Amino acid sequence: MNILRFSDLCAQGKVRGQRVFIRADLNVPQDDAGRITEDTRVRASIPCIQMALDAGAAVMVTSHLGRPTEGEFKPEDSLAPVAQRMAELLGREVPLRARWVDGVEVQPGQVMLLENCRLNKGEKKNSPELAQKMAALCDVFVHDAFGTAHRAEASTYGIAQYAKVACAGPLLAAEIDAISKALAAPRRPLAAIVAGSKVSTKLTILKSLADKVDQLIVGGGIANTFMLAAGLPIGKSLAEADLVGEARAVIQAMKARGAEVPIPTDVVVAKQFAADAPATVKAAAEVAPDDLILDIGPQTAQRLAQQLMAAGTIVWNGPVGVFEFDAFAKGTETIAHAIARSPAFSIAGGGDTLAAIAKYGIEKDVGYISTGGGAFLEVLEGKQLPAFEILEKRARG
Repeated sequence: MNILRFSDLCAQGKVRGQRVFIRADLNVPQDDAGRITEDTRVRASIPCIQMALDAGAAVMVTSHLGRPTEGEFKPEDSLAPVAQRMAELLGREVPLRARWVDGVEVQPGQVMLLENCRLNKGEKKNSPELAQKMAALCDVFVHDAFGTAHRAEASTYGIAQYAKVACAGPLLAAEIDAISKALAAPRRPLAAIVAGSKVSTKLTILKSLADKVDQLIVGGGIANTFMLAAGLPIGKSLAEADLVGEARAVIQAMKARGAEVPIPTDVVVAKQFAADAPATVKAAAEVAPDDLILDIGPQTAQRLAQQLMAAGTIVWNGPVGVFEFDAFAKGTETIAHAIARSPAFSIAGGGDTLAAIAKYGIEKDVGYISTGGGAFLEVLEGKQLPAFEILEKRARG
């Protein structure tokens, strides 16, 4: 993907004395008192900001936070807690500026946080007037928020249209590189794990990947629908019987290419959906009418683990069982450790996937952990993300 990279501009000395506008993703969780409960996104934004400061730029940073009503400021919508945490991480003062659209003064070597960009009227609808005002604030626009890359908003897309220079920050560039490595030019075999409660929410992803991957591993409620498609009993498990035809079509598409959708040969069942429900391992063909399938069985998990150990590239989106309940977490744990041990390049994304990675402590063993939930899914669907599209366009001149 041909885009301008902020790191290259800095290395070439092209940002010294320039006004740099960074669109970061600082949408952090907070408690009722407004305290940040998890600061990963703030920490992830620091390298780009520090890069700009070290290069001698006058630095402005903005982000959305929550879902505020445009034009209506409420204290809970403020980036003030983020400014405080950013100041601690940078070891310098980070002033917060409200009502910044019509002009802001920042000197080279200074950094300023611009209040929640979603408070600006026209942000969500990508107002050209707002985007032009934002672009006028800077000499260089840096998109460093992959989590917003699937949205065409004034601070993510419009400003990139009108800014003198538009480029990708280190976080966004790393996502582009990892996605290209995993999907555009993967080392084979390419294995994809797509799990979740419903086929309907990930059907387009499954269809898109069916054309690309060598193994399409399905898990959770999605696997139950595929088991139905394979003629297996699933008891009272979560499934979408009306999408069995679609599941069969994916299986056939893969088969026609000599590829595979591995169907579970054993499963872990319970009579009710509860953390303390007794768990029983059963052959896939022996699921009773009152059984709930809540995980893949040990035989299936081991077989999939061996396939992942032999893979060249792994794309992971979703746990394969109800891993929040320890009795039904073994399948996801086995898959997670296989990915960690595999010599394959692995890329993982999606909220539940990140929770599983954290639970099993394999962060350092996954090739790349994507920071964008919705954006990551849209890439898997084969969609061109607005942020990538406009940055490529601007790189062509």
